[in-house]
Amino acid sequence: MIRVLIVDDEKDFTELLSERLETRGFKTRIAFDGNEAISRLKEENADVVLLDVMMPGKSGVETLKEIKNSWPITEVIMLTGHGTVETAIEGMKLGAYDYLIKPTETEDLSQKITSAYQRKSDHEERIRQAEINKIIEHKGW
Repeated sequence: MIRVLIVDDEKDFTELLSERLETRGFKTRIAFDGNEAISRLKEENADVVLLDVMMPGKSGVETLKEIKNSWPITEVIMLTGHGTVETAIEGMKLGAYDYLIKPTETEDLSQKITSAYQRKSDHEERIRQAEINKIIEHKGW
């Protein structure tokens, strides 16, 4: 089951999106700002974070930086109702998987989440393989 953390200050939107993703088989958790998102990730990592760009306090871009510093292979999909090309470019440079304009179709978002999860799984597999190779090399097998 893909673990998704939804981070958005719009409570109704966030709860509705969580319900829609849960009915499609995702395990979701919710945070309403950047600081809460970081706390949730410390409690239990997520495979994919859906992160609103415009939030009070810590912005989505600031939160993205912190997520990527602490959990570099966690994939982040940026969401905004106020999209600008500059913000999208900055998010992508900082490691966001994708950037979507709200509202987005739930089915499209589900596909993006699944693709982001696959990329994370591929990264994890390469890391495991590198660790195995290092052990084998060290043991001289």
